[in-house]
Amino acid sequence: MNWLNSEAFVLFGQHIKWSDMIGNVVGLVALAFGWRRSLWTWPTQFLSGLILFAAFATAHLSGSAGKQIVVMVVAGYGWWQWSRGKGQAEDGHVAVRFATWPERAVLVGVAAVGTVAVAGLFTAFPSLSWDPWPDAYIFVGTIVAMYAQARGMVEFWFAWLLVDAVGVPLNFANGFAFSGFVYVIYGALVLWGMRDWWLRSRNTARPVLEGAHA
Repeated sequence: MNWLNSEAFVLFGQHIKWSDMIGNVVGLVALAFGWRRSLWTWPTQFLSGLILFAAFATAHLSGSAGKQIVVMVVAGYGWWQWSRGKGQAEDGHVAVRFATWPERAVLVGVAAVGTVAVAGLFTAFPSLSWDPWPDAYIFVGTIVAMYAQARGMVEFWFAWLLVDAVGVPLNFANGFAFSGFVYVIYGALVLWGMRDWWLRSRNTARPVLEGAHA
């Protein structure tokens, strides 16, 4: 499996690794499945996480590597949550909604406290990460984003945008150029998916409101 961490080609002066390229292409497919609210988003995300874990673990980026472990664990939770069939829309896909204000407060609070705690751990043990604060932010932000996705919350798209805003420059700085390039496409898909889920959340809420006034 050493070939995964070998150089595939050079793009605009940046050395592209096989693991970085393959993992992110699979991740794009997973994001597209998520936009379609398809159950297949979860096994695809698991595969992407497995490949990217091999990439980041060799670069001493424990937060980014740990992020991929989180991706794989939450992918299992997401598969279980969506496959139960609860909260499905009429088209058979998962129903989506906006989080309540208490839920948003919990998500933001967990992100803030978790980032400080993990960054403190990385700072105390420098061998775990060469970039403790951004690495911790990415690690915790991924947990929050994927949990929100598993619960069908529209806010998960916003969370991914915030994670990527730090993840892209960090990837370029640590030699994972393909991750940086591909996140331009990720950004377009995230905005597209955000719009789709936003509109569908309104359609989901409308029958409830109409029933309340009946």
